[in-house]
Amino acid sequence: MTTPTASPAARYVAAIDQGTTSTRAIVFDRRGQIVASEQVEHRQIFPRAGWVEHDPMEIWRNTRRVSAAVLAAAQVSTSEIAACGITNQRETTVVWDRTTGKPVYNAIVWQDTRTAELCEELAGEAGVDRYRAVTGLPLSTYFAGPKVRWILDNVDGARERAERGDLCFGTIDSWLAWNMTGGVDGGRHITDVTNASRTLLMDLRTLTWDEQICADLGIPMSMLPEITPSSAVLASLRTRGSFPEVPLGGILGDQQAATFGQACLTPGEAKNTYGTGNFLLLNTGTEPVFSDHGLLTTVCYRLGDEPARYALEGSIAVTGSLVQWLRDNLGLIGSAAEVETLAAQADDNGGVYFVPAFSGLFAPRWRPDARGVIVGLTRFADRRHIARAVLEASAYQTREVIEAMQADSGVALTTLKVDGGMVVNDLLMQFQSDVLGVPVIRPEVTETTALGAAYAAGLAVGFWESTDDIRTNWAEGRRWEPSMSDDERARLYAGWNRAVTHAFDLA
Repeated sequence: MTTPTASPAARYVAAIDQGTTSTRAIVFDRRGQIVASEQVEHRQIFPRAGWVEHDPMEIWRNTRRVSAAVLAAAQVSTSEIAACGITNQRETTVVWDRTTGKPVYNAIVWQDTRTAELCEELAGEAGVDRYRAVTGLPLSTYFAGPKVRWILDNVDGARERAERGDLCFGTIDSWLAWNMTGGVDGGRHITDVTNASRTLLMDLRTLTWDEQICADLGIPMSMLPEITPSSAVLASLRTRGSFPEVPLGGILGDQQAATFGQACLTPGEAKNTYGTGNFLLLNTGTEPVFSDHGLLTTVCYRLGDEPARYALEGSIAVTGSLVQWLRDNLGLIGSAAEVETLAAQADDNGGVYFVPAFSGLFAPRWRPDARGVIVGLTRFADRRHIARAVLEASAYQTREVIEAMQADSGVALTTLKVDGGMVVNDLLMQFQSDVLGVPVIRPEVTETTALGAAYAAGLAVGFWESTDDIRTNWAEGRRWEPSMSDDERARLYAGWNRAVTHAFDLA
């Protein structure tokens, strides 16, 4: 694959970062520094317990809104943008009509658990690992395939329209790419290997859709997008409000994008993203490594025609969204930033642990029957201790995943690279270092998800010459060193493990 040369006028690369709670557009310069950023939140729709939805049309409107706004904020024209990359909340599923461009149902979000019975039915006697050897994934409500099946089974006329070839399925990257490249007027129906690897429908080794799994799930192959590399010139953007005439140069699922943006480009390098949930990825190189300890095997990225790189991943469903829940559902804080101020007023957690199993527990326990619990309450405990327990839950869950990763890889963690919205929380980062017993390092640019998508797009058009430029751009911003005794670390973690058992069998 030949690499086009970026226009001499192009001094920047843009990225669309479509996340679980918001959509943002960021313009980066050649050093990987942010020139301008615009962000808009979208509605979280909860039709019933365990159901989580988004409005795909609202997300598309917000994407155009932030794209136009970021150009104005940066005071640049589209001719100065070398390429645009897309990164997205993974597994969230959209089915739309290819002739009208309208979704047949709301997007079913990755946190949604409505497909639990379907997953049990599909598992049958083979169990949840029925497709793991092919896809690297357990049968779980987390992944896109069962969500597509639910839409086909439960939306009037959807199956008939799908079988006629009228419907498209995609994760959010596909929905945006299709709309940004023309929509009903010739939009490209594509997804990259990282997002395809989160559907439960792709063969990890061949990087193609698995016809047998699609047949088992009752999903017509005509619905599926074309699978592309993560970094390649995929199309020219054509829709007003979305960088028209700029090359679409890359697509990466959000956690793989953050891994790329953190320059975890060598086997054995790992990062942890603290967002709506937490996601720890370890680069394992050009061969997929299968976990014996509850981790996922996934595609890390693929640059052009090069072999795909793989990763082990530990996915935690609820971390940053727990802070949001504390704000929106309980009203204990007025803004997400206030959680640190409130938690810092307590010297410790007062014996309180919060297990946020709102949609079951993901890695490494995979307990869909679990539900959220607060344990250890006494008359002494107050909202300060609950706020502290909310933050500590992210750190404990991260330790669980890291221990599983070390058991699978045989490599001991020496430092942890972190990114995402929660890493501005000094109290959490210090506690994370304490509970792990290793340094925690935050990069200078913390928007590594968008940065990874920008790097993929820029590499595709020659704006950056090679991944060496990514390594050169990466810089340490802040480091936290552990200061907790081994005994205290062990005591607190034992308390967490006791608390988690109280969350089981509550669904």
